[in-house]
Amino acid sequence: MRSRVGTLLWRAVLAALLVCGTGLLPWISHTDPALTVLKAQSADRDATPQALADVRARLGLDEGPLHLLGQWLTGLPRGDAGRSWISGAQVTPDVLAALGASLLLVTAALAVALATAAGVCARTLRLGARGGLDGRPAGGSGSAVLAALPEFLVASVLATVVGVHLGWLPALGWYGPQWTVLPALALGLPAGAVLGRLLDDQLPAAFAEPWAVAAAARGVPGPRIARKALRRCVPGLLPNLGLFLVGLTGGSVAVEQIFDIPGLGRTTLQAAIAQDLPVLQAGVLVLVALAAVTTAVLRLAARRLIGPALRDGALRALHRPAPPARRIPPLAHGGALLAVVLCGLPRDPLALDTEVRLQPPSAAHPFGTDALGRDVLARVAHGALDTLALALAVSAIALAAGLLLGLLPRLSGPLVDTVNAVPPVLAALLVAAVRGGGAWTPVLAVAVVAWAPLAAHTSALLREERATLHLAATRALGAGPWRLLTGELLPAVVPPVARHALLRLPGIALALAALGFLGLGAQPPSPEWGLLLAENQPYAERAPWAVLAPAAVLALLGALAVTAAGLRPRPGRRRAADAHFGARPGAPSDERSSQRSGERATSRAESVGAG
Repeated sequence: MRSRVGTLLWRAVLAALLVCGTGLLPWISHTDPALTVLKAQSADRDATPQALADVRARLGLDEGPLHLLGQWLTGLPRGDAGRSWISGAQVTPDVLAALGASLLLVTAALAVALATAAGVCARTLRLGARGGLDGRPAGGSGSAVLAALPEFLVASVLATVVGVHLGWLPALGWYGPQWTVLPALALGLPAGAVLGRLLDDQLPAAFAEPWAVAAAARGVPGPRIARKALRRCVPGLLPNLGLFLVGLTGGSVAVEQIFDIPGLGRTTLQAAIAQDLPVLQAGVLVLVALAAVTTAVLRLAARRLIGPALRDGALRALHRPAPPARRIPPLAHGGALLAVVLCGLPRDPLALDTEVRLQPPSAAHPFGTDALGRDVLARVAHGALDTLALALAVSAIALAAGLLLGLLPRLSGPLVDTVNAVPPVLAALLVAAVRGGGAWTPVLAVAVVAWAPLAAHTSALLREERATLHLAATRALGAGPWRLLTGELLPAVVPPVARHALLRLPGIALALAALGFLGLGAQPPSPEWGLLLAENQPYAERAPWAVLAPAAVLALLGALAVTAAGLRPRPGRRRAADAHFGARPGAPSDERSSQRSGERATSRAESVGAG
């Protein structure tokens, strides 16, 4: 009870710090909020001293930020979030309307994501139900390409091709269910590919558990075994599903911009740019509350799915049997990416030639040219160095922070929810307010939020690993906390989280690209990939190669990351025998004997439940 109260207090402190920090944004960034509000209301109006004084008097800026913050907080118990500094309208109805639009979009995107994830792991479920997973290599790269597609690029292609050219569905506006299809596809397809890959990584271990083997031997139908294997793996992914839901609610800014959706992310971004503090604070507060509710619901769902085994310490660790790794795909993808970079580096990415503007691919320009006549191959190759280096650095930092904080779930749980409630765009604005703009602003902004999914994954795996039989046997043999951490918990948790981090490497690059696409990253004439997509997006219909080239390289990076994540060391003779008997590789012989005897007893009970 005391720990729950402490967690709630820690969550409340973090939410208060975030909301109050956003309320102090103009003063942190040393900007004049009166000038920003004046320009947001009328860009052509001169910022005369009298005009600025009128704005300050109307908003009460002369009374100081603390007075404004306190006045806003006192209205919250009555449901009054103040009035917008720009429009003068009540904030609460507008924010709730934006929340409703975002929740409808997220619901549709969730349906698309779950269908995509089911398609990604369908083959594993089918083979596992038939007992045909032995020797199956790690997953292919098709889902990696899908996961690496930029959401804003998918949205642009769908809006242009399906909405404008074919006219099958509306491409702009927000007037009914038909308007949710295209943005839901743009958001759900990449997210579903990531969730499907994570689930596909755990399913073989579930099908290798004793209950599954015993159920198959008794003639239990394969679909029933597959459903129970799915139920065994889903609890470990529910925290990431919660992060996905909350992240889409406030983080789908680029998609909302393209489809002109009045969602919460777009509303919050516009309020942050215009420094409309009442709207910004209300939007952040709603996102934090949504993150807390979503986490609580999914944590309860995870406990219900696992059942009393989590409480009684009767789980078996989900360690995937090491399949024969396919080394050709990562080598092929890496070779292709390296070839693009090497071919483009000798070319000048800044050379202008207006006589060859928007030229299609040719021998002189293999990737074509952009609107200024610059060689697209040269710009993609030179941009790869910065983009890949920054993405690798951010991924390494996120992995280290995720593992460290994931080992402290009481500390990191509320912190993960709070951080995940901050859209990367808003994080970039906050970072820019503290340290100013520049090329490192998107790097710091992405690094601030990139560790959260890895910490959530670490905490979920750690919670299940602590309830396993082999850990109870090791503890009974006299192992201390340090021995349990270094010899049992970390070897079980680090490999899947590291593969998860590698799987998110393209997502890190995409986040950097998305900030560049929205104008918060690198500035012209930099060849950074996000800026390339933003610059060439207006010419996508006339010169699609200028957009498809950087998008294809991003997809190639995703394929390389996922196929490389599937590589595992070949098991030695002793490790193979351990895996056959269900023991954790490297466990002491006494522990293996204790674990085998315990698992023989539980396997009979689990097989009865499976039957």
